[in-house]
Amino acid sequence: LANFSRRPLDPVRVAVLDAASGAALATFEGEALERRFDRSGLQWQAKAGAPIEPGRRGIVFFELALPAGAPAPGALLHRVDYRVTEGEGETARVEGARVPVAREAAMVIGPPLRGGPWIAIHDPSWERGHRRVVYAIDGKARTPGRFAVDWVKLDAHGRKSHRDHGLTADAYSHGEDVLAVADGTVMSVRDDLPERRRLDERSDHTLDTGSGNAIALDLGNGRFAFYGHLRPGSARVVPGDRVRKGQKIAEVGFTGSASDPQLHFNLADQPAAVGSEGLPFALDRFRSLGTYARIDDVGASPWRPRDGGEEDRVRELPAGNSVVMFED
Repeated sequence: LANFSRRPLDPVRVAVLDAASGAALATFEGEALERRFDRSGLQWQAKAGAPIEPGRRGIVFFELALPAGAPAPGALLHRVDYRVTEGEGETARVEGARVPVAREAAMVIGPPLRGGPWIAIHDPSWERGHRRVVYAIDGKARTPGRFAVDWVKLDAHGRKSHRDHGLTADAYSHGEDVLAVADGTVMSVRDDLPERRRLDERSDHTLDTGSGNAIALDLGNGRFAFYGHLRPGSARVVPGDRVRKGQKIAEVGFTGSASDPQLHFNLADQPAAVGSEGLPFALDRFRSLGTYARIDDVGASPWRPRDGGEEDRVRELPAGNSVVMFED
């Protein structure tokens, strides 16, 4: 939402429509809109409900959940109701251009890890979550983490470590095998960044080091797998190597800007951590155990078991903050 006028504009409602039928697929207003609204560079200082100032822009982030079996629309329209905050304050409406919906199916891949339980950490409502971080690289704004997942290993009680000493090496995730999700070619390897010894150690990172030690694989057809925060010295591959699905390529570490020992994983259209656009993917098989309603509870309490009990799932992406098991 870009404001090219001379007055502040306050979006009050955003509707997502099927461009062919005009049917409303979702409508966001009030608190529901505020949770999804990022004021593009001013979010840390902006007050809740603040309008878009002249010459500024905002981004509304959302995901659509269609009814089971419903076909995806061929194109979307976005209808925005807004208020001019200076003057009479009457509500006006503008409708955006048709936005085609990609028809290509998500790539089905193997798991990037073994065993578990692992929590799949992702949520579009987090202000600084993967799905809401835009990088302006080489003259183009991209969201490399649009479908990214951070994987953290837990025990049966939902704890992230078997000790309370705060040591990196005590985390269940640390040192776990990282696997090739498909046959491919190694594009790049970084393996030299040091690892923090304690979980409470913090350090500043640039765009070049935020992902920590990392590996990028070329999976073909313009798809690249990216692995981040790897353990230093654990890389088993070098650029140019051919890898097979399920092959160990490195180990989970605590490098870069990670908040815990974890594996960052995503698919993208380029073998670059930030200069790429994230692509969707589905895992060929996993066992769904349960979920966390609040991310703050991870590590402090057990997850909520899945309604109906554990279930094997195929060809899908685990829901945000859900807990899963992979084959050993």
